[in-house]
Amino acid sequence: MKKILVFVLSASLLMGGCAEKQVNMQAVESLQNVDELIDRHKVPVFQFKYSSPGVVVDGVVECRDTIFEAGPVVSGNSIFQAASLSKPVFAYIVMKMVDAGEIELDTPISQYTDIERFENREEAAKLTPRIVLSHRTGLPNWAAGPSSEEWPTSPISFKYPVDSCFAYSGEGYAFLQRAVEKIKGKSLDSVAREMVFDPLDMPNTSYGWLPQYDTLAVNGFNSEGVNRGQGRHPRENSAYTLRTNATEYSRFVNALMRGEGLSEESHKEMFRHQTHAQRYAYEPRECDSSVFWCLGFGAVNEDYYWHWGDNGNFKALWLMHPETEEVFVYFTNSENGHDFLNPLLERMYGEKLPLDEWINN
Repeated sequence: MKKILVFVLSASLLMGGCAEKQVNMQAVESLQNVDELIDRHKVPVFQFKYSSPGVVVDGVVECRDTIFEAGPVVSGNSIFQAASLSKPVFAYIVMKMVDAGEIELDTPISQYTDIERFENREEAAKLTPRIVLSHRTGLPNWAAGPSSEEWPTSPISFKYPVDSCFAYSGEGYAFLQRAVEKIKGKSLDSVAREMVFDPLDMPNTSYGWLPQYDTLAVNGFNSEGVNRGQGRHPRENSAYTLRTNATEYSRFVNALMRGEGLSEESHKEMFRHQTHAQRYAYEPRECDSSVFWCLGFGAVNEDYYWHWGDNGNFKALWLMHPETEEVFVYFTNSENGHDFLNPLLERMYGEKLPLDEWINN
């Protein structure tokens, strides 16, 4: 028998509130039967939460393949590396600071912090929060491995001219993080706890290591099923070090969808297409044609909004559909954690989205 550690189905089809919106039963049924995909793709743990008006489905499914070593007991409270799901939370922080008059979207970041690490300081002086959050910096993803000892002082060079194309970059986020920390006079995690985690009831979410992670953080596995451990990062980074679980992160995504804590103007600006997200500059693919980048996350046309996370042995994704108020968040502790994207999303939403090809190919 398939071992399911936790599978809580709260298909509480509430009367009244969901009368205006039809419940997506395809999504509910797909998640009730997701164990087949988890087994087929050898994903040790799949933790998720799906919600829309009148229905909540959440749980944790464990692969029954015996190659995976026994580890801590997994539950809905288990903590995963969120990887690049770190970025939308940071973008939300920046937009709250914009509303507070602490930072301006189109003011050069060099007015808030130094640009000493940049080899081309003339180009670096052109970088703004808007350009960073929409990945138009022209920077590489990283100047050096961001968890390495040399990264904090490694020189940063540009791959493309600033604002010339979409170029996904964690380095740009780290640069903007330095400005946020200098403005606030606090560490990234302290700022995030004050502005996001405490207001949204996310006590086990952090950009750094919390004591409870010793027992709550799951181990990551490579594609061969080898246990690579929990993985600890040497410093807080707005681009990739967030740890959380599906329940807490879904609170953030729902707040983002509703615009909680943001002015109407900032909320609209976050969801506005800032650039066409052709993932590989000068190498267009068919899947790029319907993908755009907003401020801190991606969009499929004007229907779905999303972000993926990839820290190697940890993969994650969130997807929202504002028209139907659907929010879906999942975390995995496997290098294979995005291999089932196409069949899962097609079953849930009844259409083929370009995310699998955009992310994996």
